[in-house]
Amino acid sequence: MPTAYRICFVTVGDKASARKITEGLLSERLAACVSVIEGVTSTYRWQGKIETSQELLLLIKTRASLAADVTQFVKKNHPYTVPEIIFADISDGSPEYLDWLGANTVLSANVHKDGRNRKKP
Repeated sequence: MPTAYRICFVTVGDKASARKITEGLLSERLAACVSVIEGVTSTYRWQGKIETSQELLLLIKTRASLAADVTQFVKKNHPYTVPEIIFADISDGSPEYLDWLGANTVLSANVHKDGRNRKKP
């Protein structure tokens, strides 16, 4: 049975993009942890051609309720036209880690789908 948490997979082309997205997600408490894995080779179809790129993979640990906010944040701060943003449920895990994950993320979404912040200034 899934928990209230998810892992989001995002690839980026450089360390600066990885740092920008990681620091933003953490400062907004949209993620409790982001692991950056270097040395990923991605091969994909793009505009009718097969392309190969060296990328970094971000493993973003977050709440299921924040998936839309994480997606919106990544799209806004990612240099790719169509960034990879894929979520997988965390079906089980160390109770202590999952408690920590929950304690270090906001409880619910803070951003409207149109991009306006729900928080009052």
